[in-house]
Amino acid sequence: MAQAKRKKKFFDVEIPIIRKETQMQAFEVSELEGRIISYDLTRFLKGKSAILQLTVKTKGDEITLVPRQIKILPYFLKRMVRKGTNYVEDSFSTECKDVILKFKPFFVTRRKVSRKIRNALRKKAKEELINYAKDKKSTDIFEDVIRGDIQKYLSSNLKKVYPLSLCEIRILKVEKEK
Repeated sequence: MAQAKRKKKFFDVEIPIIRKETQMQAFEVSELEGRIISYDLTRFLKGKSAILQLTVKTKGDEITLVPRQIKILPYFLKRMVRKGTNYVEDSFSTECKDVILKFKPFFVTRRKVSRKIRNALRKKAKEELINYAKDKKSTDIFEDVIRGDIQKYLSSNLKKVYPLSLCEIRILKVEKEK
């Protein structure tokens, strides 16, 4: 006996972090649960090449997108590191109100600096980011990274150690949900 063919439908999904709307294709809403969407933020961030990954959560007919990871692409960072400068990277996990986040900050100094200064920048940045994240929700932190608020906050606090030419959060991702 022949089975009746089902037709996929488009469902409107809003991305609340960047206030945009997109469509997803599925047979029914429940199939969208757990899907991962990658959204290119390059035009939204005026040329800073970044990818935002979102996870779909459904409750009944209501579809919400929760940020999973934001990542700046390597070719953008390579362009920013010039001859005669140093870069500083770090990777650490920290708790916020609802999840455990993994931060990977990336800094470029204005000139070549000693290892002691690079280490001081790394330690100060870790301390500042842990203090910044502990009393905020993950969605607020993702919004702040997209708007550049965390980067401005970090840059102004790290200026006391050594002035930076670039201060970015290379990767911010949700490691574990509480």
